[in-house]
Amino acid sequence: SKLAASQGDELANQAVDVGGLKVLAAVLEGADVPTLRDTMDKLKDKLKSAVVVLGSAEGADKVTVIAGVTADLIAKVKAGEIVAAVAAQVGGKGGGRPDMAQGGGTQPAQLDAA
Repeated sequence: SKLAASQGDELANQAVDVGGLKVLAAVLEGADVPTLRDTMDKLKDKLKSAVVVLGSAEGADKVTVIAGVTADLIAKVKAGEIVAAVAAQVGGKGGGRPDMAQGGGTQPAQLDAA
């Protein structure tokens, strides 16, 4: 939770405009699933209208990816589709609701590129 709070402001400033949507994609080294979710929620609150994709690698063979989409953008972008696409690039799969989704993979070396 402290990691999420301390990195939230710094990460929010890294959001970029992609086709008129605010998009933030980041890797949080050593973050577990609750930390990724907490950070995603804080970033969605801070950015107000955005797509947030966070990833973390654990060891040599585990990747966790989480995506969040603010309510105003769900008609355009689905978190489950984003996670499925990113997880596929790290040797895994994932899915979930339009506003929040989670996935994983087995190729941490591919996380930055994904």
